[in-house]
Amino acid sequence: MAVPKRKSSHARKMKRRSNVWKLQAPALSKCPECGAWKAPHKVCTTCGKYNGREVLVIAED
Repeated sequence: MAVPKRKSSHARKMKRRSNVWKLQAPALSKCPECGAWKAPHKVCTTCGKYNGREVLVIAED
């Protein structure tokens, strides 16, 4: 059975795991109705529409 000869240092271990905890930028897509950026498969917060129908009523000031 393969056993490491020496204990791997904290720095070496963290260097190996450095790619595990990287944050990824959120995915964004353009709303086909108003053109604002929104999260995919979510209601647009600008116009209140999802999949071509109005889901939220956005109050205009």
